[in-house]
Parts: sequence; structure tokens; C-alpha cells
Amino acid sequence: MTAKNTLTVLVVDDDTQIRNTLRGVLEDEGHSVAEAADGAKALEVLERRRFDVVLLDVKMPGVGGLEALEMIREAAPQTGVVMVSGESTISTAVQALKLGAFDFIEKPVDPERLIEVLLQAARLTVLRGAEAGPADDLGILGRTPAIQLLIADIRRVAASQAKVLITGESGVGKDLVAEALHRLSKRASKPFVKLNCAAIPKDLVESELFGYEKGAFTGAMQKKPGRLERAHEGTLFLDEIGDLSMESQAKLLRAIETGEVDRVGATDTFKVDVRLVSATNKDLAAAMEAGAFRRDLYHRLNTVPLHVPALHARAADVPILAEHFLDLACRAEGKPVKRFVAEALTVLQEYRWPGNVRELRNLMERTAILVEGDTVGAEDLAPWLEATPGSEGVSGLRGEIERREADAIRKALDAANWNVTQAAASLGIDRTNLHRKMRKYGVSRR
Repeated sequence: MTAKNTLTVLVVDDDTQIRNTLRGVLEDEGHSVAEAADGAKALEVLERRRFDVVLLDVKMPGVGGLEALEMIREAAPQTGVVMVSGESTISTAVQALKLGAFDFIEKPVDPERLIEVLLQAARLTVLRGAEAGPADDLGILGRTPAIQLLIADIRRVAASQAKVLITGESGVGKDLVAEALHRLSKRASKPFVKLNCAAIPKDLVESELFGYEKGAFTGAMQKKPGRLERAHEGTLFLDEIGDLSMESQAKLLRAIETGEVDRVGATDTFKVDVRLVSATNKDLAAAMEAGAFRRDLYHRLNTVPLHVPALHARAADVPILAEHFLDLACRAEGKPVKRFVAEALTVLQEYRWPGNVRELRNLMERTAILVEGDTVGAEDLAPWLEATPGSEGVSGLRGEIERREADAIRKALDAANWNVTQAAASLGIDRTNLHRKMRKYGVSRR
């Protein structure tokens, strides 16, 4: 984003007329616009170019807007995404915000509202970009021994040419590790190309990985280079490698062993020089035992293993990350800086974070937008956190005790008009313990 607030915007909509209308509105304000007719084409454009904002339609054939949103947040996590729909519902808007959308606009689009929201989303993009820091800064926050050990390993491994296999749960930041490895490597000035093996239909993975010649199959109207070819002399990041089909695994193994690639429909091969970094949230050892992953490919990819710990395993880092993400979101939204009360940080640290860092970041963006005032309390956060497994289905004496306890909590909250402090006092427990039990039993007013 320039000093004159000139934006670069990617408009994604299957309707040509709507794309032209939006382009006209944005270009009249001096902004630069690129277009994509669907989610898949948007990802291709985002690989080649960075944007301040993506304006994404919800209803599209094939890959819908919400599915495309998840893919875009993985491919370009720093870029703000604004959803737009002519058939909006509250549930769709909430789902979009949970998946990381910056805002949700209804059609027909009001030009002034559109420009205002895009400028705000672009400020978030700038802040997210600044978060990563200079080129030699990994942008990975945390002080716990587990995360410090990971950072040290990244710095040692980055300068080598070794293939790296990154493991960890979904949302822990495996893509950040891959980007850091590339940024600190001797290939930093060359392409960093991503392929999410789980986000692309299995019958299209091969053509995405190796490319294809014109006429190779129905719909192949022109030659297209694959990700391996586009990553020549750089780094190819294969995310969710465990979802690669056995056939594609065999062809990838051959490409690794020979350094040669042949496009689908081609008769000739050509050499590529690529460093492979892979990631998975699956147990590849179990997949090998089940015959779903090639053992020889596993050993080729796993020259250096790096494991990214789950967020609940480094709970001491949660306050650091939460405060960092909340500050970024408040600044992007033009909101006053908010601070957590001690009980709020306790609630965040005790939560299991099934969505890991991605879930925490989305929660902080929601907090910046929806929590009024300059302080964030436990009662603000607790209703947004997923309930832990409750008493449903628990039998016997324990189940009866838990059901009675949950009922007593609901009655106390109703009697106190959902004032958690008063309800906790009437129950004879502290507020933090009450919040924990509310999550356990799924008790929420919202």
C-alpha cells in the first residue's frame, strides 16, 4: 500500500459483469485491479503476485468462496480477504469470519463502504507483513524451550540443501517454518512455490505438480508449467504431503531421484534444480504401515525432520502470541489498544486450542472488532472458545453429578443475568473455575 493509499486488489468472482463493475469502482479511485474467475485461478495469481486485499465472492461454481477463503489464507496468510455475497446470511458471515475473513459485504456493493473496508483490510495486510520483520528474522514468536529449539534448528538447517519434512498439527504454523527455511537459504532470491496436496482434487495434483502440454487432456487449451518447474533454483513447499495419491507419490519419487520432470502429455523431459520442503499433520509411519504412503519416498523427504509443537504444548507462549495478534488487529481496525485482565490470560492458557495458532489469531481479530472498551475480560473470550467434551453420553454416578453441576451453573448464570462474577460468588467458586466449567459443559449465552 503506497503513501497515497493506492491499493492492489484481486477481485474473485465468476460473474464477468460484476468483476467489470468492481474494477470500474476501484480504478476510478486510483486502485490497481487484477481478476480471477474462480478460487483455483485466484491461487495461481496469488502465487505470482502479492496483493493488499482479495475481494472474494461467496457463491461460485466448483470451489466455493468459503473453501477458497481457507485456501487463500494458507497460500497468502498475510493478505486481508473481504467476502462479498448477494445471498448473505448471518451464519455464512460468521463462518467467513471464523475462517479468517476480514469483513463481509453484501451485494449490491455500496462503493463508499467498499473502499472503506478495503482500506482497513489493506492496513491489516501491511501490519501482518511487518510482523515477519526483516529478512533474517523468522517471525516465529515464543519463549518456551520447545519453540526456541525449533528456531535454532531452522537456522542450522536453512543454509543446507537438505530436504526437510515438517510435522505438526493443523494450524501450528508449518508454513511459517517452510517460508523461514527458504528466506534464510542460499535460494532466498529465487522462487518459493507452494502446493497444498489436500486442497487440490487428486486427479489434478499431477498436472499441478508436473504441468501439462496443450491438448494433453480435455480443457488443456495451452501449455502450463508445473510447480516443480516454476520452483527451479528455488524451493518447493509441498504442504499436506500425506494426502498425495500413491500414483503421484511414485512420479514425485522419480523426479526427486532423476532431477527430471516430464509434463503431462509431453514426450521430452527436462532438468530442474529444486529444494523440497514438505509438511504433514498425518502420522506417516502409520500411513506406511497401512500401505498409503511409500516408504522410499518418506526416506527421501525426511532428510531433516522438524516438528512444530501444538499450541497447548507451549501454553506459556499463549499470552505473548495473544497480545501480539490483538495489537496488530486493533491497529488495523483503527481501534484503541486493548489489554487483557489476568483472568482472561488464564482462560487462554488453559484452553486446549484445537485450531492452534490459526485459531488464536482469528480469535484476537474477532476480539479487536467485537469487544468494546480498552480491556478484555475472561467473560469476553469464554463464549467464543470451543467447549471441551462434556457430560453428554457419560453414564452412571459421574454422569449424573456432571449433569446436575451443569444445570446448577445455568441456573446461577440466569439468576445473575449472566454476570459471571455474581454467578461464581453464588456458587462458591472463583470466576476462572466457573469459566472452565462453562467450557466443559458448553454453557454459553451467545
